[in-house]
Amino acid sequence: MELILAILIGVLYAAGIFMMLRRSMVKLLIGIILLGNGANMLIFLLGRITKGKPPVIPDELKSLTDVYADPIPQALILTAIVISFGLQAFAIILLKQVYNVSHTDDLDNLNTTEDI
Repeated sequence: MELILAILIGVLYAAGIFMMLRRSMVKLLIGIILLGNGANMLIFLLGRITKGKPPVIPDELKSLTDVYADPIPQALILTAIVISFGLQAFAIILLKQVYNVSHTDDLDNLNTTEDI
């Protein structure tokens, strides 16, 4: 399972970087989204995958001796998902405004100093 997730993370990173190198602002945003999802999956994979093992210590034990799910990466991923959703919503509105003003989404055309 870890190997499949590692390959998926590599594909997400590669696709994200490839999309970020395109000239379109929409493709740039899609690349940022793919890169963020790859980073979230990497954090999830580093936290170790354990099925059916909650991070709860029973009353009779003082510490966990068995394999358990680490709650810190899960909390970090949930926080990153919320933050990336806000960033994506802001970026979509910003891209829409830029397109309404300039009538193009080509980054090379936006880099000129000519009046629109």
